[in-house]
Amino acid sequence: MVITEIFKSIQGEGTRAGLPCIFVRFTGCNLRCTWCDTAYAFHGGTKRSVEEALEQVRSLAGDGAGRVSLVEITGGEPLLQPETPALAEKLLAAGYTVMIETSGERFVGTLPREVIKIVDVKCPDSGEPDTFDTANLDAVDRKDEIKFVIASRRDYDFARDFTARHRLAERVHQVLFSPVFADPEGRWPGLTARELAEWILGDGLPVRLGLQLHKFIWDPAMKGV
Repeated sequence: MVITEIFKSIQGEGTRAGLPCIFVRFTGCNLRCTWCDTAYAFHGGTKRSVEEALEQVRSLAGDGAGRVSLVEITGGEPLLQPETPALAEKLLAAGYTVMIETSGERFVGTLPREVIKIVDVKCPDSGEPDTFDTANLDAVDRKDEIKFVIASRRDYDFARDFTARHRLAERVHQVLFSPVFADPEGRWPGLTARELAEWILGDGLPVRLGLQLHKFIWDPAMKGV
């Protein structure tokens, strides 16, 4: 496997936001979203075996009452690497709760069923529309989450209509609408959480507003958090 970083932090997104978590960030992505905040993971990285990655997770997680039991596999795009399902299996066998964050372009059905899948659907302003593999709609279940990163009213309308058309709230544990966070270097603007919240409330959507909690705790440009 090629891995950019393995680190311990606070889970910043989704329904487990705020919990201590170990992150395994894989190197490489086949998409180029306009607002991507992990472009540093596109290239480079270090080759590691499944056992080496597992050992580093164990070291960071600790043991006893303070053991961190939540692990997220992320990227880049972790499903580009064939060893990802094997790593997930090993982590599950070691007693961790395992999540994966994926772009939605790759089929998630190759993963162990117990893995909590956070699957993106790319909105128009991402620059990568129409990349979602619709087979993923039947590969997710009531423990999983589907996420839309929203940069504009156009994105919101797309996400709202996609959620209704595919009855997402009935398929997964939570549908997440997350506003784009403004780039610290000014490469793209953000969408305010208030504006998105008001749209959600106005339409009475059965979705959760998702904020990137780690960007409020640390500098938004900081890596390894």
